[in-house]
Amino acid sequence: MRRVVVTGLGVVSPLGVGAERTWQSLLAGRSGITRIKRFDVSDLPSRIAGEVPRGVGDGLFNPLDYVAPKDVRHMDEFMIFALAAAKEAIADSGWAAPSDEDRERTGVLIGSGIGGVARIADAAVTLHEKGPRRVSPYFIPGSLINEASGIVSMKYGYTGPNHAVVTACATGAHALGDASRLIALGDADVMIAGGSEAATCRLTLAGFAQMRAISTSFNESPGEASRPWDRARDGFVIGEGAGVVVLEELEHARARGARMYAELLGYGLSGDAYHMSAPHPKGDGARRAMKAALARASLAPSAIGYINAHATSTPVGDPIEVEAGKALFGSHARELAMSATKSATGHLFGAAGAVEAIFTIQAMRDGTLPPTLNLTNPDDGCDLDFVPLEARQKNLRYALSSSFGFGGTNAALVFGAL
Repeated sequence: MRRVVVTGLGVVSPLGVGAERTWQSLLAGRSGITRIKRFDVSDLPSRIAGEVPRGVGDGLFNPLDYVAPKDVRHMDEFMIFALAAAKEAIADSGWAAPSDEDRERTGVLIGSGIGGVARIADAAVTLHEKGPRRVSPYFIPGSLINEASGIVSMKYGYTGPNHAVVTACATGAHALGDASRLIALGDADVMIAGGSEAATCRLTLAGFAQMRAISTSFNESPGEASRPWDRARDGFVIGEGAGVVVLEELEHARARGARMYAELLGYGLSGDAYHMSAPHPKGDGARRAMKAALARASLAPSAIGYINAHATSTPVGDPIEVEAGKALFGSHARELAMSATKSATGHLFGAAGAVEAIFTIQAMRDGTLPPTLNLTNPDDGCDLDFVPLEARQKNLRYALSSSFGFGGTNAALVFGAL
């Protein structure tokens, strides 16, 4: 099998636009979670989110930086987030794809967990109130999840594999893993891969609130709301953004003198076959996904120095993930570090796995562990090294990022330093 390396990083997040900006804010212990101001939340139980900061200026998201004014209203925002993250990752990689053959060997695989849900909600209201002739002809193409990959491929002329992943909160990790296999099997030399989400709207807030899945107790102190493994946690916080990486076949990257951040050594996936939204109570699916990723990487569990955990700040899910880690890593579980960066960003759904994979790569690059914010009183059984409150130095050779989603879908990625 051909080896796969990461040569470019791109991030749009609640901590700002840009992979390095987001990373430095994360290490500084900043939270991107605020009270929602873009629409009325006065009647909603949860009034907070990890929103991408919008505006004109350094680190702010302005859609006109990526698409023409006439196109902004025709695309759901998750597509433009994907374009923004892809633009940064491609520029960071230095991959120009100069020839037709190069473009045929370059593909795109960007997924989303929910896609254009806000646009769908608005179109349904328009249909109900004004009739079918007032529904925009751009409604369907402006909402479809695979259009994120489509518009990136069109912008850059990439004619290799064009694909999308939709696996709820595991989407971003599955996208990176599936794209790496396309390279390993010879279907492409370069893949632009990741996840994007812009689902912060009244419909999703109402839906998750009815499930009792999101935080409702910290509306007056948003930055304290996402608190994985903490006894006071009461649900996840909705977030948005995009994470995109450039994956490349090792010899292809070497031949052009590319900077290589890390090697994607292992990818594992599994299904719980248990419940529509709850994880397996013993974390069996999560354990098997991580085990499979380690097997693919030909690594023993004791080789892993850090895990960027899925931990979303839900009362049920967080301790189950800890138990899965203990079951797989045994006594080594107390030697490795595990942190939850959702404590700063909120839960980015389909983008989460890709953004957190980027954090994992940056942690390896800098020898710095990102902290778990708001962890002041760990829950019973949550007794591992969760890097509470402050970043910490630690040299890393191998690290793992895990993602789990509704429907019992699980993914894990293992990265190694080069």
